[in-house]
Amino acid sequence: MPAKVDEEKCTGCETCVAECPSEAISMASEKALVDVENCIDCGVCVDACPDEAITME
Repeated sequence: MPAKVDEEKCTGCETCVAECPSEAISMASEKALVDVENCIDCGVCVDACPDEAITME
């Protein structure tokens, strides 16, 4: 299952964007946005997020 961003918790720090090995995360309206087609379900973004705003479904 692809990563999911909780927009209420996301502060827009872009840490996940830099850490994503498949470049599946971008920013939209100052929040992280996961491209489910490119997400490889690795969980790197979950561990990288300092705000615990990303989970694996």
